[in-house]
Amino acid sequence: MTATAKEIVQSYRRLYRHGLQAVQYSSPARHTLKDRLEQAYRNGSAEDFNAQKIETTIEFLSNAAKERGIANRIVKNLLRVWWWEKIQRSQYQKPKVSRIRRQAFHHFDMTVTAFNKSMGTCLPTLQVEPMKMKAHNRGAKSLSLGG
Repeated sequence: MTATAKEIVQSYRRLYRHGLQAVQYSSPARHTLKDRLEQAYRNGSAEDFNAQKIETTIEFLSNAAKERGIANRIVKNLLRVWWWEKIQRSQYQKPKVSRIRRQAFHHFDMTVTAFNKSMGTCLPTLQVEPMKMKAHNRGAKSLSLGG
C-alpha cells in the first residue's frame, strides 16, 4: 500500500526532529542530517515507504538522544562519514585516490545496508558505486601452477 503525501511529510519531519535531538543540534551534523534526509526523500518513491521501518528508526534515534551509548555513537559516526563524503566529493582527487575512496564508501554503504536489514531501520546510504579496477599487465609473466 502506498503512503499518502501527508504521511510522507510527517515521517520526514519526525525523523528530522529525532535526528536533531540525537546529535544535539550540533552544527555540521544537523546540516548533514538534513541533506541526507532530503536526498533520501526526494530520490525515493511512495512505494518505498515502510511505516514500520520508519518507526524503528525513530525509536533508534530516540535512544541515541536519551543516552550516550552505542546508538549515539553509531549516529554520530554515520553523520561524520556522510559529512566527510560530501567534502571529498567536492574536491579534486587523483584517479587512484578517488578509486580507493569510492571503494571505501561503497563498503560503508554495504555496512549500513546490513545494519538496516538486521535492525529493521531505514537509515539512508550514500549509494556510491565502486569504480572498476583496470587490469594492469606491465609485462609481468603469469605464474603457472602445473608441472
